[in-house]
Amino acid sequence: MRCVVLGATGYVGGRLVPQLLDAGHEVRVVARSPEKIAEEPWRDRVEVERGDVTDPPSIERALTDGEVVYYLVHSLARKDFVDVDREAARTVAEAAKTAGVGRLVYLGGIVPDDEELSPHLASRAEVGRVLLESGVPAVVLQAAVIIGSGSASFEMLRYLTERLPAMITPRWVHSRIQPIAIRDVLHYLVHAAELPSDVQGAFDIGGPDVLTYLDMMRRYAVVAGLPRRAVVPVPVLTPWLSAQWVNLVTPVPKSIAVPLIESLVHEVVCHDHAIAEHIPDPEAGLTHYEHAVELALTRIRNADVPTRWSDASTASAPSDPLPSDPEWAGGTVYEDKREQKTDASPEALWDVIESIGGEHGWYSFPLAWSVRGWADRLVGGAGLRRGRRDPRRLHLGEALDWWRVEYLDRPRLLRLRAEMKLPGRAWLELGVESTEDGGTIYRQRAVFEPHGFAGHAYWKGIAPFHGVIFGGMVRNITGAARTPSED
Repeated sequence: MRCVVLGATGYVGGRLVPQLLDAGHEVRVVARSPEKIAEEPWRDRVEVERGDVTDPPSIERALTDGEVVYYLVHSLARKDFVDVDREAARTVAEAAKTAGVGRLVYLGGIVPDDEELSPHLASRAEVGRVLLESGVPAVVLQAAVIIGSGSASFEMLRYLTERLPAMITPRWVHSRIQPIAIRDVLHYLVHAAELPSDVQGAFDIGGPDVLTYLDMMRRYAVVAGLPRRAVVPVPVLTPWLSAQWVNLVTPVPKSIAVPLIESLVHEVVCHDHAIAEHIPDPEAGLTHYEHAVELALTRIRNADVPTRWSDASTASAPSDPLPSDPEWAGGTVYEDKREQKTDASPEALWDVIESIGGEHGWYSFPLAWSVRGWADRLVGGAGLRRGRRDPRRLHLGEALDWWRVEYLDRPRLLRLRAEMKLPGRAWLELGVESTEDGGTIYRQRAVFEPHGFAGHAYWKGIAPFHGVIFGGMVRNITGAARTPSED
């Protein structure tokens, strides 16, 4: 089949593409920024099309001659995600009908009966209805919490359990949930491509266990080898207050934690297992919760996490050119440029640069970085907790603490775009240059484009600390490159 994947740079889509290829399908990947998949191991096996679900002409081009379209896009991190997702679904539905697509496949959420839904679940249900009413045969797979390394739901569960030996639990932790392993989600998605055209509708998918969120945390602790967690019930802790707590304790920001927790207030359990009439269970059976957790933790320990929730950037993310580049025609731009010659080899220096962030830190004034990270979390920003996917190797487009890898020219230049809360836009460049006399030069550049008076005041207010922060980075990065690694 000719499969078109919308959302291939996201958590589920990035894992679905190689499985579709292994199943023998042709795959066209549609992305706002095709550069983000340049280093994916499956890049040379797919056709790549630039497109945006909010831009009808680009989607019409992308769906041309497609037989199966996977719709794996949602805008949860945006305040207006309900409106954006509705219009995007309509755009895709109309384009699919015009292109004569034979099948639409969408991954949504389980819809509880007779309840007023949270905005998140209501939006997922609405997108499903739009696709089912498109006139194109459609299958909507509805899942609850997905258990897999790198998923937002799993990261929230993981950090809450690992970092809180005593858990303050609101009422929603007693709601029943039917989690499903990411491997089983992918099983259903791949087989949905081959369903006959008369099979359409919404189907619940879930694992074999029905648990409360509290059960999930306790069982996670057992699998992870943690001491038994104490539980302190606090009935007055609302979903909104819970989301503030999640924002401080886990890598998941408020913008995502709020809709996720609002959805956990509902009991999300499969109504039936009707999907088995059309797609059989995996040969080894559906994955039990404890085994799914064990598989996810093994991937994390082995630094083998192929996709993460944080790797999907927002639609409004700035891109090239930098405000300091010649083609920029904007206003004031501030820069902090530094360089230092070192006797370290270019290879050693690049290794240090590419391993920056996460557990390795930022090579200067750790307390200042930590305080800034906490401040960012308090106002709903990314903070420093997102870490990195691999301790040594970066990927274009991935999240790196509060940065995003915007440009990667290995082994010469790394450009990071800030995703912290700022009165402006900021970038950080780290580069390596070899000299004619066999030496190595480390180059570092911070760029800030202020927005309004607050932006100018922000830059001038922190300028006195640049010598400590940025100067320290230069000294410590070049120093680390001269020191043999102990790994």
